[in-house]
Amino acid sequence: MRARCLGIALLLLHPSLISSAAAEWHIKPFIGVTFRGKTTFVDPEKAMGKPNPVFGVTGVLLGNVFGVDADVARAPGFFETGGQKLLQGSAVTTLTGNVVVAVPKRMAEYTLRPYFVGGMGLMHVNIEGRLGALSTSSTLPAMDFGGGATGFLNDRVGLSWEVRYFRSINNGTTRGVSVAAEQLSFWRANMAVTIRYGK
Repeated sequence: MRARCLGIALLLLHPSLISSAAAEWHIKPFIGVTFRGKTTFVDPEKAMGKPNPVFGVTGVLLGNVFGVDADVARAPGFFETGGQKLLQGSAVTTLTGNVVVAVPKRMAEYTLRPYFVGGMGLMHVNIEGRLGALSTSSTLPAMDFGGGATGFLNDRVGLSWEVRYFRSINNGTTRGVSVAAEQLSFWRANMAVTIRYGK
């Protein structure tokens, strides 16, 4: 299942899907926050639902309307609150490939350009309990969807704001650190510097 999801994600990134001669690359390093998390993993510090910092980068190949992107992000301390210190460390890492649908470029040349994204990939959950208790390392197939808007300050540099929803796809796996089949979902809001290459 994981290999299938990763294969679909990579297929979504194939440049041949973008037929427009006006296609351009966007590189978007970002910082943001995750929120409204839900999980079946054991959560000893009751961190789910609380905001947590996240950082990453998105690479986008965008034509006049359609495009593809590759998005990678890491949220350190995802299962920690900073108060109880029951865990030694934790993090959630996501890697997805997505289809992008944007407002036509000519309609948003001098203003914000809204877009929608959706795709599949992988989600890695890492929990390090003290003395080995509650520790786990699990990679799950995942899906994501959301939207945002990008505005350029000049021909090459702009800003982007985005919200995405991430959810693992239930593969029926249950371990000792999960109260049911392993599952995790959350929202991510982020702001990025957008660097444009191409036309």
